[in-house]
Amino acid sequence: MTLPDYLVLGGYFLMMIGIGAYCATRINKQEDFFLGGRGFGKLLQTFAAFGAGTGSSDPVNTGRTTFTGGMSGMWSVMFWLFVTPFYWITGVWYRRMRHLTLGDWFVERYESRGLGAAYSIFGVLFFMIYGSMFFSAIAKTAEPMIMPPTATAAVATADPSTATATDEADDNTVSVLGTKMELKNVLIPVIAVVVVLYGIAGGLAAAYFTDLIQGLCIIGLSVMLIPIGLGALSDNPELNPGGDKTGFEVMHDQLPESYFDIIGSSAAEFSLLYLGAIVLANLTGIVVQPHFIATGGGSAKTEYNARVGLVVGNFLKRFCTLGWVLTALIAATLYADVPALVKEPDLTWGYASMQLLGPGFRGLMLACLLAALMSSVDAQMVVGAGLIVRNLYVPFLRPQASERECLWAGRLTGMIVVAGSCFFALTFYDMLEQLELTFWFPLVFAAPFWIGMYWRKANGRAAWTTVIYCLLFFFVIPYFGPQVFSGLRTNQDLMTRTPHTVTTTQAIASKSLLRRKLTEANTAWTAAGQGLTGPELDKHTASKPRSISPEKIEIPGPDGMQVIEAGVTRLPSVKTSKSNSIFWKSISPVDKSVKLAVIDTTQVDEHTVRETLEYPEGTELHGEGNLKLNLMFYQPLGIDLAAQSKSSLNALGLVPKIVMPFLVMIVASLLTRKNSEEALDRYYAKMKTPVDPDPEADARKLEAAYADPSTCERVKLLPGSSLEFQKPTTEDVVGFIISVIVCFAIIGI
Repeated sequence: MTLPDYLVLGGYFLMMIGIGAYCATRINKQEDFFLGGRGFGKLLQTFAAFGAGTGSSDPVNTGRTTFTGGMSGMWSVMFWLFVTPFYWITGVWYRRMRHLTLGDWFVERYESRGLGAAYSIFGVLFFMIYGSMFFSAIAKTAEPMIMPPTATAAVATADPSTATATDEADDNTVSVLGTKMELKNVLIPVIAVVVVLYGIAGGLAAAYFTDLIQGLCIIGLSVMLIPIGLGALSDNPELNPGGDKTGFEVMHDQLPESYFDIIGSSAAEFSLLYLGAIVLANLTGIVVQPHFIATGGGSAKTEYNARVGLVVGNFLKRFCTLGWVLTALIAATLYADVPALVKEPDLTWGYASMQLLGPGFRGLMLACLLAALMSSVDAQMVVGAGLIVRNLYVPFLRPQASERECLWAGRLTGMIVVAGSCFFALTFYDMLEQLELTFWFPLVFAAPFWIGMYWRKANGRAAWTTVIYCLLFFFVIPYFGPQVFSGLRTNQDLMTRTPHTVTTTQAIASKSLLRRKLTEANTAWTAAGQGLTGPELDKHTASKPRSISPEKIEIPGPDGMQVIEAGVTRLPSVKTSKSNSIFWKSISPVDKSVKLAVIDTTQVDEHTVRETLEYPEGTELHGEGNLKLNLMFYQPLGIDLAAQSKSSLNALGLVPKIVMPFLVMIVASLLTRKNSEEALDRYYAKMKTPVDPDPEADARKLEAAYADPSTCERVKLLPGSSLEFQKPTTEDVVGFIISVIVCFAIIGI
């Protein structure tokens, strides 16, 4: 990066802090700080939803999966697409709740301050872990853009002779006051300080205004890379010698056809069953994520603003995903022979930005990618502070706390939330583990929320029972069970696993693969020639890899020099499907010297052979990691889990985590006494009373509904029953249908 890039980056951060300082002058009470006074229109709500749902890891993940597997890589982000139409319905909920936090909802619905406190503790931990995932993505994003010039040059030339210089320079360290520090140890605290400065000053309003600016920049730069990249493809003399092809034509000429398949070669990983389970799991858990009280619609001025903002903001992210996919395809074409990307595809997005954008724009792109983190964390920080103040500090420590005291408590506790995220990011740097934690966390409170929304018999005792069940079966037993009962790890009934297979396909070489093969051959050839002299050096020089034409290369092979021609020569492509343990994270032999051996070979077709590997009979196996209780539910049903495909196993694993908490909640509610009729009448009357944007008029409407709750019966789908489903309005139906159509339109594009 150059001086203009750093100036843009510094100016960007100063502008964010300035916005926070301005918004601080408009804060007078808790509602102003935690929900921006509930006065946001469609535009700010849209970019709040866009910012909260777009993390710095999204373009990185999309770039990685697309660079290595083609367009099917978009599914690493696109699974949320089919949840979006339901946001048209849920967006109204958070506005009609008229609460400052979702913890307040649990207090009101279940008449339990303890349940609200438990939810607030869950919410703060969720924000810390969820935020740490975004912080952890920073180093991968920034590394190829802040990389020292010597390292960048070495990587860009793809010259094996510079490999040593590259390895020495590319060590992810920077010098701070003469001390070498890892890049992530510098970036994460710096970004955290900026977020804290504008977030604690301006509250949710500052978060939303910065989200608007950050969102516009992210969209603009995501689109900007596409024409620049296509132009680079068309103007590249090596890829387009005649200069007569467009960027898209060059892309199709260089990449394998499988790269343009929306499902890809591993269709089994995206089966309809798995897609349905993922959508159901996401829909079940997302509604109870704490920041949805704000970005989900609670901070909007009207119900319509809440709906439009939530749905459009999430659709914007899906459209951006298409831009990220196209940029990654451009990178896969332009930089197929860059060793750094072949080795570390996580660098794809940052490397493409570094190469395609000019001075100043690189700094702006880095600022926007960092802003993607900031726009996710800032709202979480403010909402997390609200949970601590509203559901822990005031009810249990300072019941008589003034508005001013609550505001300062919110600002201080917001710092704690961000500090916790930094701690998790720097201590547990494995993003996959962070993602797994954030997945089951919302499901702990999901069943009490969903059932409490629609069933009068749901009560506080049942909610506590469900929460305890989820904690036991999602965390306590899977983690501590094997620690207490060590024999579980060697129990042969728990050693079930899927087959370990190695599939070798003789695939026709593409032009991009030729370039990659030539680079790999040059790297190996250079390394093999170190220290050679005399006749040995002459013999080695004669075997130097070379490019005969854009369609042909000659590289050393097992039987001498081998000519490879794009579109003609078949090269082996090996795909290893490791054995998946059914009940453990992994299974390995107690004796580590025991290796897998081939037990069966199958000729799948003319060009494909599949080998099945297994440990020798009698090998003592040992389970590692946590116990997967969710799949043990299927043992009494006689289902052969080892025979299931990977996608089927993933789907089956999700079902108990979704279904069982609901069953526990329903049964426990039937066996225990429901909450007081007065509290239930008030709650459901409020949820059936449309919001008036004028607070005074809204208060009068609520008082009228509380005075005569029976007037709300006419909007119930099943009047006189304990089920509180409302009759769908024309706006409900039309908005939902349009959202579904947009989903398929995005896939069609």
